Amino acid sequence: IQKLCDRVASSTLLDDRRNAVRALKSLSKKHIFLSPGVQNVQELICILFSRNSDSEIIGYALDTLYNIISNDEEEEVEENSTRQSEDLGSQFTEIFIKQPENVTLLLSLLEEFDFHVRWPGVKLLTSLLKQLGPQVQQIILVSPMGVSRLMDLLADSREVIRNDGVLLLQALTRSNGAIQKIVAFENAFERLLDIITEEGNSDGGIVVEDCLILLQNLLKNNNSNQNFFKEGSYIQRMKPWFHVGDENSGWSAQKVTNLHVMLQLVRVLVSPTNPPGATSSCQKAMFQCGLLQQLCTILMATGVPADILTETINTVSEVIRGYQVNQDYFASVNAPSNPPRRNRPAIVVLLMSMVNERQPFVLRCAVLYCFQCFLYKNQKGQGEIVSTLLPSTIDATGNSVSAGQLLCGGLFSTDSLSNWCAAVALAHALQENATQKEQLLRVQLATSIGNPPVSLLQQCTNILSQGSKIQTRVGLLMLLCTWLSNCPIAVTHFLHNSANVPFLTGQIAENLGEEEQLVQGLCALLLGISIYFNDNSLESYMKEKLKQLIEKRIGKENFIEKLGFISKHELYSRASQKPQPNFPSPEYMIFDHEFTKLVKELEGVITKAIYKSSEEDKKEEEVKKTLEQHDSIVTHYKNMIREQDLQLEELKQQISTLKCQNEQLQTAVTQQVSQIQQHKDQYNLLKVQLGKDNQHQGSYSDGTQVNGVQPEEVGRLREEIEELKSNQELLQSQLAEKDSLIENLKSSQASPGTNEQSSAPASARDSEQIAELKQELATLKSQLNSQSVEISRLQTEKQELLRKTETFAKSAPAPGESEAGTTAKTTDVEGRLSALLQETKELKNEIKALSEERSAIKEQLDASNSTIAILQNEKNKLEMDVTDSKKEQDDLLVLLADQDQKIFSLKNKLKELGHPVEEEDELESGDQDDEEDEDEDDGKDQGPI
Repeated sequence: IQKLCDRVASSTLLDDRRNAVRALKSLSKKHIFLSPGVQNVQELICILFSRNSDSEIIGYALDTLYNIISNDEEEEVEENSTRQSEDLGSQFTEIFIKQPENVTLLLSLLEEFDFHVRWPGVKLLTSLLKQLGPQVQQIILVSPMGVSRLMDLLADSREVIRNDGVLLLQALTRSNGAIQKIVAFENAFERLLDIITEEGNSDGGIVVEDCLILLQNLLKNNNSNQNFFKEGSYIQRMKPWFHVGDENSGWSAQKVTNLHVMLQLVRVLVSPTNPPGATSSCQKAMFQCGLLQQLCTILMATGVPADILTETINTVSEVIRGYQVNQDYFASVNAPSNPPRRNRPAIVVLLMSMVNERQPFVLRCAVLYCFQCFLYKNQKGQGEIVSTLLPSTIDATGNSVSAGQLLCGGLFSTDSLSNWCAAVALAHALQENATQKEQLLRVQLATSIGNPPVSLLQQCTNILSQGSKIQTRVGLLMLLCTWLSNCPIAVTHFLHNSANVPFLTGQIAENLGEEEQLVQGLCALLLGISIYFNDNSLESYMKEKLKQLIEKRIGKENFIEKLGFISKHELYSRASQKPQPNFPSPEYMIFDHEFTKLVKELEGVITKAIYKSSEEDKKEEEVKKTLEQHDSIVTHYKNMIREQDLQLEELKQQISTLKCQNEQLQTAVTQQVSQIQQHKDQYNLLKVQLGKDNQHQGSYSDGTQVNGVQPEEVGRLREEIEELKSNQELLQSQLAEKDSLIENLKSSQASPGTNEQSSAPASARDSEQIAELKQELATLKSQLNSQSVEISRLQTEKQELLRKTETFAKSAPAPGESEAGTTAKTTDVEGRLSALLQETKELKNEIKALSEERSAIKEQLDASNSTIAILQNEKNKLEMDVTDSKKEQDDLLVLLADQDQKIFSLKNKLKELGHPVEEEDELESGDQDDEEDEDEDDGKDQGPI
C-alpha cells in the first residue's frame, strides 16, 4: 500500500498513476482501513487537487476515499468488527474534514458532469455526512453556493445520480433548520414533487420513499418551510397520492410503506405541536382541495391494510382537530353499505371498532384519538353526541345504533379497555361544556325488567363501588371528575346519593398497596371537586361539613398526600406530553391528556379550599357575589355602548347615502351649466348675424303698420322678461333664507359651553357638511346671477330694437313722393320686418329654453333645501343621543366608583381578619377599571358622530 502511494506521488506518466490509484481502490476495502495513516489519505487528497489528474484518476481516488470512510464491508458481521469499522471511518472523516478546503474541493467536483467523477463524489459526501454530520453541515453552510450545487443533483438526467442526490440531501438536512430553509427556497418542493409524480406516486418504488423522507426533514418542526409549502399550493399536489382505486388487492410492501410515509407527511403539516394559526390554515387548504375527502374515502374503503387504516385514522384526526369546518364535514361522512340501506355515520362505525375487544389495540387507540379530535373545541359535535343519549332522541325501533348507545355499551361492558375508552370518550363530550354536563344528568338507564331506571351518574358510581378492575375504575373516576368540575348542579346530584361520600372517604382512608394508590388519589380529587364546586344547596353536605368529615376520618394532611399521588404517577407525565393516546400495551392506558390538564388546574385550588375556614369561605363567597354583580353591571353598560355604536354606524351610512345623492345632484348641475354655455354660444352667434344684417340696412319704414305683428311680439317679449325677473327675485330671496339658516347653524355650533366640548367631533362633521351644502348653494346662486345677466342683455337688445323701429318711423318718406318709389320702399321694409320677426321668434324660443333650465335649477335647489332639512334633523337626533349617552356613562362612572369603594372596603376587612389578599385580584380589578376607562373614551370618541 505504501509502495502504491509512493508510486502515485512520484510517477510522471499518467498511466502509471492511473494504475496505482486503481490498485489502491481494489485494496481499499480490505487493507487501508486497518492502518489509518494520515499520509495515505493525504496522497489521495493531493490527487484531487492535482491538475495533472484526469477524470478517471479522480474517480478512482474518490471511490478509494469512499471505501476507506464508509467501511461497509459485507464480511463484517461481529459487533466488535462493526464498532471498529465505525471508529476507523470516523477517524478518516476527521482527517478529511480537518482542512475545510477538502470539502469545498469536493463540492466543486460535484459540478463536473462526468459520471465517473460526479457519482463517487455524491457517495463520498453522503458518507462524510453520515459519519460527522454536524461538522460537515457547518462547512457546507459557510461554503459559497454549497447548497445550491447540491440541489443541481436533483435535475441530473441520470437516475442513479439523482437518486443518490436525494439520499445526500436527506443526510444534509437532518436536524439543521438553516440548511432546511435554504434547500426549500432552492425550489426543492417543486423538484421532489415532480420526481414523486414521475415515479407513480404511491405505486412508485423506493425513490418515492426517499423523496418523502426528504420532504419530512424539510417540513418537520420548521414553521417557515411549512408556511412556504402551504403558500406555494403544494398541499393541492398531495391529493393524487391517495387515489388508491377500487381494487385494493394489489397492496405491495413498497406501496404500503409509501402511503405510510405520505400520511405521516400530512400529519407533519397539521401536528398539534405546530402554531395554531399555521395548523388551521393547512387544515383549511386540505379541505378546500379535497384532500380530507380523499382520506375519508380510504377510511371507509374495504381491503385496506390494518397499519394503513390506523395511520389514516390518526391523520384524519389531526386534519379535523379544532377546525369547525372539517369537523362538520367529518360528522356528515357515511359508511358505504352493500346492499344499500340506511346510512350509518362514520363516527358510529369507528366507535364500533373502539368498543370491540377483538380489534387490534393500536386501531382502538387511533379511533379514540379520532373521536377526541372530533370533539376538541367543537361544542356543536359535543351536543350531537350527548343528544343521542337523551330520551327524546333515542330510536325506539332499535333499527340503528347511535354513538351514545355504543359509548354506554362500552362503559358497562366486561372489557376493562372498552370501559376506559368509553369513559374517556364521554368525558371529551363534556369537556369545557357546562350545558352538556347538565343535559347528561337527564340520561336514564334501564337496568333490568321490573326495576325502575337509574341515572347514568348513579350507574357509574354503582359500578365504581363494586370493586372492578383498576383500569375501569380509573376511567370512571376520570369521567366523574370531568363531569362534576365547574358544574354545581352535577355536584348536587352526586351528593344527593348518600352512599357516594362514605364510599369516597372509605377509599381514601384505607391503607392499600401501590396499585390502589392511584385510585385513592382520584377519589380524593373527586371529593375535593365536590367541595370546591359545592353551592351548599344540600344541608347535610355543605362545604364546611364535608371539610369536617375529611378532618375526622382522613385528616387534611393525609388527604393532600393522597391527592398528590396522581401527579406523581409515572404514567402521568407521559400522558401530559402529547394529546394522542400512544401506549405500548393496554396496561399502560391509564391517563388521558386532557385529564392531566384538569388535574394540574384543580390540584392547587382544592388544596387551598381544604385549609380554608368557614368564615373565610363566607367572606370569599360575598366577595365573589359582589364581583359578579359588578361584572354584570359593567357587562350591561358595555352592551349598551355597543348598541349605541351600532346606531351611530347606521347614521354614518345614512349620511354617506345622502352624500352620494348630493354628488349626483352636483353632476346634474354641472351638465345643466354646460348646456347653458352651449345656448349662450348659439345666442352670441345669432346676435352677430343680426348685427351684420342691420349694417346692410339703409333705411326702414314704419314697422308698426305692417300687419300689426311687431308690437305684439315686442309686448310678449317684455312680459316674459318681467316674469323671469320676478322668478329670479323669488329664487334670490330663497337663497338668502338658506344662507341665514346656515349662518344660524354655524353660530349654534360655535356657541361655547359644556355641550360644545362633549360634541366637538359631531359639530365639526356637521359644520363640514353644512359648508359643503353652502358651497353648492353658492354655485347655484352664481348660476342664477349669470342667467339674470343674460336676461338683462336680452332686455337691452329689445329696447334697441324698439328704438330703431321708432327712428325708422320718423324717417319715413313724405306723401308727395311718387307712388312707384313708395311701393318699392314698402316692399323692402316688409321683407326686413319679416326677417326681424323670424329672429324675434328664435330669440323667444331661446328665452323659453332658458326659463325651463331655470325651473330645473329651482327644483334642484328645492332638493338641496330638503337635504339640508334632513341633515339638520339627523344632527339634532345625534346631539340628543350624545347627551343621553353622556348621562348614562356618568351614571356608570358613579356606579363603578361605588363598586370599587365597596371592593376596597371588603379587601381591607379581609386583611384585618388575617385573610391574605392575592395581588392578582387587585391587578384584575385594575385591569377592569382600565378597560372601563377605555370603553368610556371610545364611547366619547364615537358618540357625537
